[in-house]
Amino acid sequence: MKLQDIRTPMGFGLAFLLLVLPFLCNAYWLDVCVSIGLYALLALSLNVILGQAGIFHMGHAAFFAVGAYTTSILNTLYHWPVLWTMPLAGCAAAFFALAVARPIIHLRGDYLLIVTIGIVEIVRIALLNDVGGLTGGSNGIFGISRPTFFGFRISKGIQFYYLVWCMVGVSLLLFHCLWHSRFGRALNYIKEDDIAAEGCGVNVTHYKLAAFVLGAFWAGMAGTVYAAKMTTIAPESFNFMESVIIFAVVILSGGSQLGVLISTFLFIGLPELLREFSNARMLIFGFAMMAMMIWRPQGLLPPRRRRYQAGALLDRSSCAARESVRGGSAV
Repeated sequence: MKLQDIRTPMGFGLAFLLLVLPFLCNAYWLDVCVSIGLYALLALSLNVILGQAGIFHMGHAAFFAVGAYTTSILNTLYHWPVLWTMPLAGCAAAFFALAVARPIIHLRGDYLLIVTIGIVEIVRIALLNDVGGLTGGSNGIFGISRPTFFGFRISKGIQFYYLVWCMVGVSLLLFHCLWHSRFGRALNYIKEDDIAAEGCGVNVTHYKLAAFVLGAFWAGMAGTVYAAKMTTIAPESFNFMESVIIFAVVILSGGSQLGVLISTFLFIGLPELLREFSNARMLIFGFAMMAMMIWRPQGLLPPRRRRYQAGALLDRSSCAARESVRGGSAV
């Protein structure tokens, strides 16, 4: 049996494990599972940009930071309930993504990657310099309230666990629908060959910007959950290494949603499992990642190839044109 054929059983097994996991682990491992869920949210949001549209973006922690600081400022200064700030945090990150992506979206490959690295550093330095007297400088923001849901206060580890993983479940459902929509097909064409996609009527710039904005919106909402969980945030929580970890998770996953979840467990959970080996644990982890890249460079679970009612001799560009015509004059 091929790995591609066991996705559904793996998905159900993973869902059942996540449901019962809080009753099988202690407080420390419960907190680790919450961290895994947060990284899964961030990786799923980046997967729209990198995994589906093929845009090399290594500044995702900047959008995460904008969302977290939006929630923190609204909650501590204006006393907004935390969950009410979540859509606003997402919108703030989305508007920021639109502002910074519009001038650079025409860049490709390494050039775009280098520019996005600069974005996360610009945000971190701006936060350190206490822009507008709102961000608290290097001290950050303290005293962020716990979220409440219909009068129920979410404060315990198990409550945050289910909050985070419910958000992951909703994200999986929405991004699954996105993948099978016309928008998802357009992103896939752009990833395969943006020149051919543009020739088939796809507005490449429009769809790339939309992918950036959507991924940033979801990362901003993840920032809300992070701020509420930690009750204090600082600029160093959103450094370049956070972007590297999220980027590596998506690359290792292969671009599928189930692959993102498994990859997040490996990147965040495996080093914790190896903690008893002390200094050797990161060496073991590094060799495991190298072996993965050598023997399975396509990633853990790459997306299933789309099937079209087209002849076997038609190349991908012809399939893209057929789908474009089927959906209208432009995707």
